[in-house]
Amino acid sequence: MDAKRVVDLLYWRDVKNTGVVFGALLLLLLSLSACSIISVLSYVALALLSVSITFRIYKGVLQAIQKSDEGHPFKLYLDQEIALSQELVHKYSDVALGRVNAVLIELRRLFLVEDLVDSLKFAVVMWILTYVGALFNGLTLLILGLVCVFTIPIIYEKHQTQIDHYVALVNNQIKDIVGKIQAKIPGAKKKSE
Repeated sequence: MDAKRVVDLLYWRDVKNTGVVFGALLLLLLSLSACSIISVLSYVALALLSVSITFRIYKGVLQAIQKSDEGHPFKLYLDQEIALSQELVHKYSDVALGRVNAVLIELRRLFLVEDLVDSLKFAVVMWILTYVGALFNGLTLLILGLVCVFTIPIIYEKHQTQIDHYVALVNNQIKDIVGKIQAKIPGAKKKSE
């Protein structure tokens, strides 16, 4: 799936497709909150298998009644190649490897306190996440994240001017506070902008 299709999906350009994707993902996450992943996967597989077996029997009965020889109803799909190419796997594994290495380098930089202010920011974020983790489990955060991913872009698109104004105000306040903290901490290097 290319980036344009993902953006179109998140900005609700095609309401039907976005609704199906959003609804299916939300239903999956809500199902996972009620049942284990094994149960959910088993139920989904059984539902798909029930539909395909019913359709196969229905087409077989129709062929017998009409005395036609159309063949297997899923013949088109059975003949398609579904194997992943080595090039595709290498492409995505190389991208994933690059991102993992970048994360490892950044974590090393933060944990070994290359920049005191960045490490302190990281410590504050981790401290806040301990409280978030105490309030929500991972699945709840995934559900909230999914809802945010499908609602924030369209809200931002409709109210961009007001949001940008308030974000600029908040950024200015944060820069002032960080500047004051950096000025009071000995050894904190100021980043050049």
